[in-house]
Amino acid sequence: MDPQTRRRGTHDSIKRILLRESLNQPLMVIFEDLHWIDEGTQAFLNLFADSIGTAKILLLVNYRPEYSHHWNSKTYYTQLRLDPLGKESADQMLSALLGDGEDLAPLKRLIIERTEGNPFFLEETVLVLFDEGALVRNGAVKLTRPPNQLKIPPTVQAILAARIDRLAPGHKDLLQTLLVIGTEFKVGLVRKVAEKPGPELEPMLFELQLGEFIYEQPAVGDVEYIFKHALTHDVAYQSVLNERRRMLHGRIGPALESMYAANLDEHVAELAHHYARSANPRKAVEYCMRAVGQCAVRGARAEALAQFETGLEQLGKLPNDDQRAELELDLRNAAYGALFVIEGYGSLEMEQSSARALELCRLPGISSEKRLAALTSFFNFQLTRGDMRKASEIVPDMIALAEEHASAPQVVDAIFSMGFVRIHSGDFELAAPDLDRSMALTESIAASPNQRRVKLSPGDTWVYLFNRMLIPIISAWNQWFLGYPDRALKQVSIGTAFARDSEIKTIRATGLSFAATLYGLRRELEPMREQAQAALELATELGSSLSRAMSEINLGWADAMAGDLEGGIARMRHRLSAVRSTGSEVGSVGTLAHIADALRLTGRFDEGLRSVDESFPIIERTGERMFEAEVRRVKGELLLARDASNAAQAERSFCTAIEVARRQKAKSWELRATTSLARLLAKQDKRDEARAMLADIYNWFTEGFDTADLRDAKALLDELGT
Repeated sequence: MDPQTRRRGTHDSIKRILLRESLNQPLMVIFEDLHWIDEGTQAFLNLFADSIGTAKILLLVNYRPEYSHHWNSKTYYTQLRLDPLGKESADQMLSALLGDGEDLAPLKRLIIERTEGNPFFLEETVLVLFDEGALVRNGAVKLTRPPNQLKIPPTVQAILAARIDRLAPGHKDLLQTLLVIGTEFKVGLVRKVAEKPGPELEPMLFELQLGEFIYEQPAVGDVEYIFKHALTHDVAYQSVLNERRRMLHGRIGPALESMYAANLDEHVAELAHHYARSANPRKAVEYCMRAVGQCAVRGARAEALAQFETGLEQLGKLPNDDQRAELELDLRNAAYGALFVIEGYGSLEMEQSSARALELCRLPGISSEKRLAALTSFFNFQLTRGDMRKASEIVPDMIALAEEHASAPQVVDAIFSMGFVRIHSGDFELAAPDLDRSMALTESIAASPNQRRVKLSPGDTWVYLFNRMLIPIISAWNQWFLGYPDRALKQVSIGTAFARDSEIKTIRATGLSFAATLYGLRRELEPMREQAQAALELATELGSSLSRAMSEINLGWADAMAGDLEGGIARMRHRLSAVRSTGSEVGSVGTLAHIADALRLTGRFDEGLRSVDESFPIIERTGERMFEAEVRRVKGELLLARDASNAAQAERSFCTAIEVARRQKAKSWELRATTSLARLLAKQDKRDEARAMLADIYNWFTEGFDTADLRDAKALLDELGT
């Protein structure tokens, strides 16, 4: 499932649990300190706040003025400004802390004046006066010197710093250790980092708790503490010298690794944080690498990108040698999936990172596994971008590496990649052996004993299952292009049967969307729409943008062929624009051809010609020639429909389409283009020439005579023969 979709589903589930519970009893849900909120919690709060207008739920939040939200437009939202305490309230608070003795009245007035009614400042001022002995408690609170001799720091930060400075050296060292660990910490971790035995550590923690620097909080298992206030933590952290901070962060990392060895994956972000602030950049990069993957899975885009950038920053602290280069390659390989999700599959960031990984993987000493991962990432990027030339340059190295070192599913994937890019490049005849070989290898894996299958890694298992579905469907495309429509139908049936039986929804969505394209080529609207609609529903559920785009385009294409021209055009254009916004142009030539043909039928000939002409620079720039013959045929039809005087230009377009199809050995495209040319020649009273050329291509076919293209050609032949 797409990470963003999974995150939305998780948030929706939490929301529904709370709403359901509110039917049993009124709920109060509290979120504190939104000014430090993370993006996942913010996304949930936005959803939750939109859903409680009529529920028996009171959502309470607090935040500083710099935080902003959009809830204030809701009728059920009320904002209560927490102003400083007035003199009367501040006096009541001081009475609760100090008592009501008349001799303390001047002190109370002084504290209220200095703190301006800020309750936290007020409380810390009282504590610092106790710390320095200006106040003592012996049954009642007494002031030991006149108020005019008291030195009260002017800010709460200064008061906190003064309180920390007055701690005994051992307590101060311990407090600084706690600060570096974080705002919350378990005693077991403190014991490892502080290197103090329990009998010595626990009284010191108790003293810090008495001084109200830290509080114990409810926890399962080990005792857990939290700093009283985030400001306490921040001020105290700033009091730690940089070198000591670095040393403590470096000590915390191994302690966490030791303490959580059994479930380290739950703490990789924490480990990345500490090692990035230590003197161990290598460890920092390794944990940033793991954290990037976890954030991508959770759909935490900003966090994943931040971890990736932190990893790159830490790499710069390492010696510029082969080891650093290999570590950078590992980081970029790990971040590929995250960047794919975060920045978009055709983005500049993806291009730069995959190109750098490609450069690094060619250095001596890089393992075959890492080289293959970098090559595959670069290939997938270029393929998704639509640049068939660059993609085809990579595949031979992928195949060589896979055959020499990789598992059987990876070999299949590399060979299939060659066939796939050749189809998009219009090299249909060359693609056939690659597809046949990859399909045979996949079948041999499927036929192998179960004990061999279970040895596949999770990644290899995914690759095997995905290709077992996709290879027959793409082979069906190729069979249709080569002029074997019935063989294509048989192959697509194999692939879709596997897709429909698969428990993996991504495989089902991808398979059905690719199958719909084959039915579109055969001009069979009912199965095309059925496959595309099923794929769209799955892709929407999964958040799979590519499968959703492909399904929407196929549905728009089907709408146009069924007569809903305006709806079909709008649908195809909208989804094409969405795909292009990611930096991708894969499949855009075919979509432009469908749009142009639909525009012809609406009578918008100039608009259709602009759509066609838009595709030619893409073909030349990317080398994606799968629909080149069809684009040229559609251009001829548009020229002819716009004005009969364009017959010569139209004829040249049809002839060029036929030449392209013959060069590509694309008999189905050749049949369509020849039918268009024969129809034009018949109108020019060249019936014998038209019949001869159409009969020549028609008689080449040995199957598929019930398909729309061959029926049209046969009907025209019969008409020309009478």
